[in-house]
Amino acid sequence: MSTTGQDHPPQEDHARFAAVLERELSEKDTSHIWSPYSVGAVLTLLAEGAGGRTRRELTDLLAPDGDLTGHVAALDEAVATAEGLDLAVLNGLYVPADLPVRADFEERVRSRAGAEVDLVDFRGDAEGVRRKINARVGEVTQGLIDELLSPGTIDPDVRMLLVNALWVKMVWRDPFEVERTKDRPFHSPAGKRKVPTMHRTGRMLHAERDGWRMVSLPGEHGLTLDVFLGQEEPPDERTLRDLYRHRRQEQIELALPRFAVDSDIALLDPLAAGAVPVRALATDDADFSGISAEPLKVDAIVHQSVLRVDERGAEGAAATAAVMTMAAAIPTKPKRFTVDRPFRVALRRGPALLFTGHVTEPVDPGPARSDS
Repeated sequence: MSTTGQDHPPQEDHARFAAVLERELSEKDTSHIWSPYSVGAVLTLLAEGAGGRTRRELTDLLAPDGDLTGHVAALDEAVATAEGLDLAVLNGLYVPADLPVRADFEERVRSRAGAEVDLVDFRGDAEGVRRKINARVGEVTQGLIDELLSPGTIDPDVRMLLVNALWVKMVWRDPFEVERTKDRPFHSPAGKRKVPTMHRTGRMLHAERDGWRMVSLPGEHGLTLDVFLGQEEPPDERTLRDLYRHRRQEQIELALPRFAVDSDIALLDPLAAGAVPVRALATDDADFSGISAEPLKVDAIVHQSVLRVDERGAEGAAATAAVMTMAAAIPTKPKRFTVDRPFRVALRRGPALLFTGHVTEPVDPGPARSDS
């Protein structure tokens, strides 16, 4: 039974994976956004087709007990369809006709939401393949990501592509009033400046732990935006768990900037440098025998993500591609939650984090449009 209509914390393994990689992607004084859902979807498929050290490293990151079932279930539940929900997803496997893909791996791909398995000609038309997949990603993401694969990413030596794309649009259950949006000071790393800031007062889920504060803003169809204020380094897994566990409904006077943030990230180096390092998949010793009898390794993992938040709601898009080659209690008055300095956000649905990131310099996407 789907629980995406309920507000509950992210699934434990999925949250841990997100926290580990977030620490590697965070840079001081720099905004970024990425999708644990999209990256997790691609890494999970790689793990399911891996063996030996390659699988151990991936499962240590995604599911330390070695059982990917819970992680996969969280990903699937996050993109479960619902009437009126604005969400699109792609899970694509693109291979040449001469690469023998194991039937059980192809079936795993086909079991995922938005599955697409297609034969392509890397050797004869690498640029055509690049344009085709970029077009599919652009279609799924409503044009927000139109060039996931940059020129030169695909060449005749590529043997396989795994691609995930996600687009979601959330409408607040309790929208902000555009008329209440006012410029107010924001303390960015570059100094104080005024940014368009939305205001709302009411009962919201709120928590305070270990120098961090968090407020959860519900949307329709089980979507929730979490906003975090705290320290320079991102919260670790224990702090996140405590914040979610200790949330309670309180009267909050919220001030939140409108913002838009986008990122383009190469993931192999952050994965290798993380607290749970993933390195074997990119070496000639990579073991993807569960995908094909042909020796394969990951040549690149590219990721793009976009998130916009305004008075009406939020819109996010993300895409990830793995390019594979042959191997060698209620207070008496509202608590103020004024977001006037760098902050972190997470957009959730069900047990999965669709987007998470850090905003140091809010870029104003403009006021909500009534026809959006």
